[in-house]
Amino acid sequence: MSESATDSLSTSSRDPLLRMRAYRVASELVEEVWSDAEKLRHHAATEKISGQLYAAVGSIAANLGEGYSHSSGRDRARIFEYALGSTRESMVWFKTAQPVLGADLVRDHWINSKRYAGFCSQQSPVNAEG
Repeated sequence: MSESATDSLSTSSRDPLLRMRAYRVASELVEEVWSDAEKLRHHAATEKISGQLYAAVGSIAANLGEGYSHSSGRDRARIFEYALGSTRESMVWFKTAQPVLGADLVRDHWINSKRYAGFCSQQSPVNAEG
């Protein structure tokens, strides 16, 4: 989804989840990583990494969405911790895939992943209301 399309969704939607920038960017990353996963699938050394990377990235958006839907602060924080775990996992898979994907692409994904990690860390149980 293009930047303007996601910006339009965020301002026109009544769903507060779509106004969460971290969720929108994570959802965009799922679309971007599809082509990365396809590249990885065609190399014997990275074939298994392909599915792991795509699943980890998909889990970021999925967990942010689920966490945002919980009314309890502690439940929400727990789910955001899952998103943080998926973010960190995807960072490892990106680094592992660097020989195939290239340093520039991995660096860009790494920077975005650090943004998700920062958001998810802010939602820790210490900061959650119970």
